[in-house]
Amino acid sequence: MKKIVISMLFCTLFLSCEKISKSIDETLKPNDTIRNKEYENASSPTLQDEKKEVNLLTDLKTLEKAEDQLKKLPQYKGKEMFVYSTLYFYGDGRINAMLQHPENPKYVDAYEFKDDKWSQPIPVQLSVRDDVKGRLVPLNKISFLTAAKVAQVYNEKTKEVEGATSTTSVYISIWDNKIRWYPSSINGSRERYSIEFNDDGSLKSFQQN
Repeated sequence: MKKIVISMLFCTLFLSCEKISKSIDETLKPNDTIRNKEYENASSPTLQDEKKEVNLLTDLKTLEKAEDQLKKLPQYKGKEMFVYSTLYFYGDGRINAMLQHPENPKYVDAYEFKDDKWSQPIPVQLSVRDDVKGRLVPLNKISFLTAAKVAQVYNEKTKEVEGATSTTSVYISIWDNKIRWYPSSINGSRERYSIEFNDDGSLKSFQQN
């Protein structure tokens, strides 16, 4: 009887030690199934990672879409639209435009194109010194596709200048009711050039300063 009791105690102690050992081992070394699953999750690309990055300055379809949507803003239905001062195009997909107000010609509203749609109008605070009339150009005289042309010409020229980098944005500046495309300079590690574009985005001049 005494031997039986001792044997039972030994078995209980052995099983208890085995459970403790297994628990410690699982803590220090997670089982392969869990570890492999975690590895697979970590190494698998998310939907966001798989989404291809698009450069607006080379995306002709989106540029056309943005221009078409802007011209169809309901508040300008049946009215000529005028761009005021500047019009920015960014490679990350944004476009910033300022338009003369559809009802009051003294007012200007800002709009942003983002995520394939235009924002609601945002009032722009103007000064009495701002020459609104002199900084207007009809929207129908500007093609958004020209932004892609300007970026292409500019970036091709940067390849000719040591240390120069390509541009990630282009924009229009309006003075005396005329447009001018920017950037207007290319800076290299050893040289600096001025660059000018025609209204259609073609190269007008390129010379070292």
